[in-house]
Formats: sequence, C-alpha cells, structure tokens
Amino acid sequence: MKKLQIKKHALTAISYMLPLVVASGLLIAIGNLTGGTVIENYKESFSIPSALVSLGVLGMGLLAPVISSAIAYSIADRPGIAPGLLMGLIANAIGAGFLGGMLGGFIVGFFVLFLKNHLKVPKWAEGLMPMMIIPLISSVVIGLLMFFVLGVPIVWATDGLTSFLTNMQGSMKFVFGAILGGMAAFDFGGPVNKVASLFADGLLLEGIYEPEAVKILASMVPPFGVTISWILAKALRKKRYTKKEEDNIKIAFPMGVCMITEGVIPIAAVDLLRVVTSCTLGAAVGGGLSMMWNVGSPVPSGGMFIVPAMTHPLLFTLALFIGSTVTGVMLFLWKKEPVENQDFSMDEEEDEMDLSGIKIS
Repeated sequence: MKKLQIKKHALTAISYMLPLVVASGLLIAIGNLTGGTVIENYKESFSIPSALVSLGVLGMGLLAPVISSAIAYSIADRPGIAPGLLMGLIANAIGAGFLGGMLGGFIVGFFVLFLKNHLKVPKWAEGLMPMMIIPLISSVVIGLLMFFVLGVPIVWATDGLTSFLTNMQGSMKFVFGAILGGMAAFDFGGPVNKVASLFADGLLLEGIYEPEAVKILASMVPPFGVTISWILAKALRKKRYTKKEEDNIKIAFPMGVCMITEGVIPIAAVDLLRVVTSCTLGAAVGGGLSMMWNVGSPVPSGGMFIVPAMTHPLLFTLALFIGSTVTGVMLFLWKKEPVENQDFSMDEEEDEMDLSGIKIS
C-alpha cells in the first residue's frame, strides 16, 4: 500500500510538472531557432527571440519547486504547497536538482501530514494551523534538514549521475539509451513511460540533452513501427490486421507524429505480447543509436515538429527510422493472420428477429 501511495504521489507530481516542462522547452526551441540567446542583463535592450529563450529557461528553473510542491500537495493537501515550494527552491540552491526536489517533496509532505494528524493547539489557534503554524514548522524543520543533512548526499548523487552520463562512451551509451528507450515505449504513456520521462526531464536541467532525445524517439517508435508493419502487409499482400485495426493505425500514425503514443493502445490490446515486445525492442534499438550518436534535444516534447531544434536532427531521424523499422518488421513477421468477424451483423440480425418473435403474455 505504501509503495502504491508513493507511486500515486509521484505520478500526480509528473502530471502537474509536464505542462510547465513542455511549455518551457518549446519556448526555448522557438527562441533558439529564431536566433535568441539567454538574456544576461535585463537593463540592456534585448530581442523577442531572446525573451522567449530566457522565459523558457526561467520556466525550467521551476521544475524542482513545482515537482516538490506537487508531491507535498498530493500527500498533505493545501498545507503542503508552501513548504513543498520552499524545499524545491532549496534543492535548486544547493544543486540537488530534481532528485532533491522529489525527496524534499516526499519528506515535507509526510511531515505536514503528521502535523495535521497529531499537532494539537488551543482552540483559538486552530484557524491558524493550515495557513501559518503547519507551513512554518514544516518549513523550518525540513528546510534545515535539507540544508545541513539531506542535501549533501543528494548533491553527490546528482553530480555522480551527471558525471557518469557525461563520460559514457560507445557501447555503454548504447546500452543506456536502449534501456531508457525500452522503458519509454513499454507501456505506451503509462507509469513506466512516466518514470523514463521524469528521468530525462530532470537530466535536461543538468544540461544533459541526450536522454530527452531518446524519450522523444521512443514515444514515436510504436505508432510508426505499427504503421510500417501495416504498409509491409499491404505491399506483400499479407493479412495482418482487421479492418478495425487498420482504421486505428490510420489514427495512431498522425498521433505519433505529435509524440502521442496512446494511439497504439487499441492495437496492442488485441495482441498484447507481440505488439509490446516489438515496440519495446524497436524503441530500444533506436534509443541506443540516438544515445550513441550524441543526439540531444533541448525540448522535452513536440514530436517531429521539434526535430530541427535537436543537435543532430538527421541522425535522430535515422535512429527513429531504424527503430521503427525494427518494430515494423518484427510485427509483420510475428503477427498471425487475423480472422475477420464478417458474420457478426448477420448473426445480430437473426438474434433481433428471434427476439421480435417472442410473445409477451
């Protein structure tokens, strides 16, 4: 139960965080593509593109406070918001990043919940509990804990992870990209995908852009791969999908262009093992290649529309094509010929005729 609750609070935080990350990332991409740079001195004149880039960077700086406050809010309701924001700001200040923000949010959230359930005050002070007493006590206690106790190992862990990812070479990079890509594609936007997304978004704040590109690629491989398998089936006159599944593929493909993986779910539901395995392996291959080729994305979402903002857009496109082709060929070779239920409407008519002939006495 505890694990489920922790997962629930983390997913709630991710849902609050994603709009901020996407909006900020797109602002940075638009600003960069139009020649903008981060504004160093706001007292001097600056351009609109530079304003967009700077606004996006400011938004990305809010990631740790937002995720920390969202976790605390999910655990303890409104009294957790202010302390959660402060823990996120501490995480930013000491260099603990999104890991520090998450840990601070959980600790202060559960501490606030403890105070709500166990702290007793005189009747005249009860109205001050949610707006002053609980936020103040929790901010002082957990804030000092973050500054002097918890912050140091979190900073070490963040720095170690950043250094490890930055120094990875060759096969290590491919393996890391393959694992991240497989996770991002495994459940088509579900909890495993969210974990991979959160990890990539957090590293984006540390200046590591490659996992972000893997995440984007892996989100598009399933719809593109399924579409390739359908095209192969049509070209080679092999039956692999029912008419309803083909209609779903025609919807899933444009959704995939926009990095929306969920369009594959109706197709996967019919043949779960083959579709999930093929999509996961294809995304793993594409993600490994993208990571090995040092493809980076400063933008966390947007699908094919933000490819020009990546560090190596052509290599990204090639990795995406290879990963999607792996998925497509696997599905084409592995899937069995479906049986169309052509007699359904006729049987349904007969049932209706039989029912109409029943006399109610």
